[in-house]
Amino acid sequence: MASPRNVREKVAGTRPQGARDEREAAARVQEMFAQITPRYDFLNHLLSFNLDRVWRRRTASRFAHILRNPGSRVLDLCCGTGDLAFALAHKRGSNGAIISGADFVEPMLTRAREKGRSIGRRVTFSAADALQLPFPDSTFDLVTSAFGFRNLANYESGMREIARVLKPGGEVGILEFSEPGAGPLAGLFRFYFREILPRLGELVSGSGEAYSYLPASVGRFPAPQELASLMERCGFTAVQFEAWNFESVLLHRARRT
Repeated sequence: MASPRNVREKVAGTRPQGARDEREAAARVQEMFAQITPRYDFLNHLLSFNLDRVWRRRTASRFAHILRNPGSRVLDLCCGTGDLAFALAHKRGSNGAIISGADFVEPMLTRAREKGRSIGRRVTFSAADALQLPFPDSTFDLVTSAFGFRNLANYESGMREIARVLKPGGEVGILEFSEPGAGPLAGLFRFYFREILPRLGELVSGSGEAYSYLPASVGRFPAPQELASLMERCGFTAVQFEAWNFESVLLHRARRT
């Protein structure tokens, strides 16, 4: 039997059930995430057994050389409620990079701003479509995204926008889910991710669509080697990735030429 990696459908970007084109896909994603905002943080931590905090801290540590530079500018794209942006700010210290977060789901941004005020993190959040970013060329030294790039309606357009707003030599870090690797523990996690997680997510959030969309979107997302090829086509070099949690979570890194 062919593995999921070998039979995944080739798509330009995410396609929630019923979405016929990129416009409808983006609208469905925006609506889904707006609906689950009230329970989003709680479910992220619950369903990952709090490992999502570890993955974000680990991601931030990989870019400490940029974050601790007071002259650097950093964009956390598809920032959601701001958890990766806050992890970046913590690693930055008191006099490091200027950090911004961007998302196109307003309720998520409202929650991110509330969290930022409560924990005293200096991060600016703004509404932005990842496929048409409102920033000039060569603005940022680092662009990151945690579990958000997968939700773009067109992956190549999103990657080219990231390349456009990065300075030459700037870096990108994309933290994303992937199909787990081989082995009994990976198989157990695959069962949890596909069968248990959607049911728990629906029970707590009230949205069956959003949490059945999660494993479906991961199954359609480009495999690591495919994403690496896309990054290279979009003007990146030194492309690499590292895998965590039975290869179900990957950090993709590259440098803009």
